Amino acid sequence: MKVTQLSQRNEQILLLLKKFDFLTRDQLAAYFKLGKICNTNRVLRNLSDYLTCVRDGYQSIYYLNKNGREYVDCEKVRKKGGHVQHVVMRNEIWLHFKCPKDWRNEVKISDEKTSVVADAVFTRNGFYHFLEVDNLQSMKENRAKINRYKELSDSLVKQFGYFPTLVWLTTTEHRRKQLESACNGLNFKVFTIKDIQ
Repeated sequence: MKVTQLSQRNEQILLLLKKFDFLTRDQLAAYFKLGKICNTNRVLRNLSDYLTCVRDGYQSIYYLNKNGREYVDCEKVRKKGGHVQHVVMRNEIWLHFKCPKDWRNEVKISDEKTSVVADAVFTRNGFYHFLEVDNLQSMKENRAKINRYKELSDSLVKQFGYFPTLVWLTTTEHRRKQLESACNGLNFKVFTIKDIQ
């Protein structure tokens, strides 16, 4: 393929996908203020040499193909699979929190005895937040992760002077109630996907 120089906006779309792996058409439209669906489709169609699009229900989900990775110097190869919806949900909450500049995905938090990998870490109003996305994992796995946060509580308070807000994004009201019960004693917020869309 002959490499052409893309517009600044089109380069920014590729760079955003480099950072966030998988984004829906609606997420890209919201972030780049692309307007109506027909305009968003036109912009993304013009990038078809650089993007792969998969359908998940009513959503079109985009990620970098080989040409897109080469254009933005990205070594990470994305493949569609069961994890895609998890990533899309994580990116939805990133948009909900107004795209924090210090957002970091997959961050290990640990002390000498316990460790946990947060789906994302970011700050709001100068305070740290740890994000966990509950999509397909069992509630038993979620409770185990919450217990590890509780074990880390003293070292986190020592490090930050407070326990960062544990933010959960889940799929149903029933799961929200289970997570709220499990998080009792921590500083937390639980959203369902309906809350933020």
